[in-house]
Amino acid sequence: MHSLFHRRDFIKIAAGMTGASLLTRASLAGSSKPGFTHGVASGDPDANSVVLWTRYVAEQETGLVWEIAKDLDFQNIVQKGTVKAGPKRDYTAKTIARGLPAGSWFYYRFTAPDGTHSPIGRTRTLPDGAVSSLKLAVFSCSNLPFGYFNAYAHAVAQNDFDLVVHLGDYFYEYPVGTYPSLDKTVAGRTIMPEHELIKLADYRLRYNAYRMDADLLALHQNYPMISIWDDHEIANDTWMGGAQNHDPDSEGDWGARNTAARQAYYEWLPMRERAYARYDFGDLASIVTLDTRLTGRTEQLPYALALKGVDTRDQRAVIAALTAFRDGPWSDPARDMLGKEQENWLAETLHASKQSGQRWQVLAQQIVVGRTYGPRSFLAALPEQTPDWLKARIQGGVLAASVGLPVSTDDWSAYPAARSRFLSSLRQNADNAVILAGDSHNAWAHDLYDKDEQKSGTNPAAVGFCGHSVSSPGLEAYLPMDEDKRAASLVESSPELRWANTSKRGYMAVTVTRDAAQCDWCFTGSEATRSADLSGQHSMQVRAKNGFGTNTLETVT
Repeated sequence: MHSLFHRRDFIKIAAGMTGASLLTRASLAGSSKPGFTHGVASGDPDANSVVLWTRYVAEQETGLVWEIAKDLDFQNIVQKGTVKAGPKRDYTAKTIARGLPAGSWFYYRFTAPDGTHSPIGRTRTLPDGAVSSLKLAVFSCSNLPFGYFNAYAHAVAQNDFDLVVHLGDYFYEYPVGTYPSLDKTVAGRTIMPEHELIKLADYRLRYNAYRMDADLLALHQNYPMISIWDDHEIANDTWMGGAQNHDPDSEGDWGARNTAARQAYYEWLPMRERAYARYDFGDLASIVTLDTRLTGRTEQLPYALALKGVDTRDQRAVIAALTAFRDGPWSDPARDMLGKEQENWLAETLHASKQSGQRWQVLAQQIVVGRTYGPRSFLAALPEQTPDWLKARIQGGVLAASVGLPVSTDDWSAYPAARSRFLSSLRQNADNAVILAGDSHNAWAHDLYDKDEQKSGTNPAAVGFCGHSVSSPGLEAYLPMDEDKRAASLVESSPELRWANTSKRGYMAVTVTRDAAQCDWCFTGSEATRSADLSGQHSMQVRAKNGFGTNTLETVT
């Protein structure tokens, strides 16, 4: 299928990464020593170019030579050039290797003036013409103090993916001791700085710390990455004018923080500096990335706004207030997710992909599109020792569901007018649409409908493959229930939800062929121990409409 590494080559280039498994302050201090400090990375490919990245620390701005070759010994060099690394960009160096043949795998490296080489990386260009398959490794929500990045380790060991896609929450902005608390922090998983990220230097140092992780280094070294930000690269629950986790009185101007966070992101990630894009994988699929956070999203509306001044002990008053909220502010068409410019761009991009004959449109974006509702059965299933605050929150979710309001106030279901426009655009402009999402820390599979009356189960506008986190905890940390009962209750209460797992960490392996798109939710073991082994897997697929009639999700056994 692919011109991948021979096994001996794969072992050779990965060998240098195995010794950095524990992040200590000593190792972080070493990341500022002269020379190549954080390996290499590549990403944002098209048919004839790819972004190459490294970091080189020296006393002054330094010119580096980059080379991209067909062979591991660099005897058959395809392109070469120079790029500078210096303090203005935190010593990172990023260049675009152009004029490359389509659909090819390459090796690349950087060389310093003293002749020292960076580690050797592997990358690829996207194919042109007829393509039979595409395989993606899809990640989200990587919280280093919660544990090891075993999902990255497994994907690297598989050595059979075309691309890596990171859907955001590449790191978290919180200070040491906050998410996780100190007693939940895995020993040796150290982050810097110790305070919350506010300024450019803070965000840079947090990337510095995360990118010392051995498995993240190996992931970047072995695969090109398509990446998008979610909220924690900036601050929790961002929108275009602020964030839940930003207080202007104590943390300064939101615009300055937002600019600093995005600058560090572009410095440390191997990508072109754009918020959304289209990637064509031959005649098989377009991968379309979106920004649901900063470009056009209006502020979230928490349910507390609907209940302000309401006696929450009076259930009728609560339901009346939630109903008025649902029919008023909640449904306001002006509440937006993408913004008009991005929304129009998406429609045009999907239409162009369909018109060009591409069978699949794969949307890589941050947040869950499927509607999930609070199950009444959760109340009866909670243990007696459940804290009052958690009981109250679950009770609120049940009452919200009783008037048709979903659990989340941050994902697509919390913006019903924008969601309806989004799915209507997919129905009109896409051929076979698959939406990838992260953010929630749990695994979900949805059939997605743009109008309630279309819930006949035969023709959704799209399907949703939603990924569990690399290391951040899911519902199991907050709802102490049996996993099977918890997942079954959510599926039963949520008509679009076909399957869920709310207790496992890992990543999605998404395989697209002419006839079907399949998601394998790969479950890793305990985050407290570094391991590349899986503890289980669940698979679902959707068949292409062309020649198959319906396109609802089905379980693969």
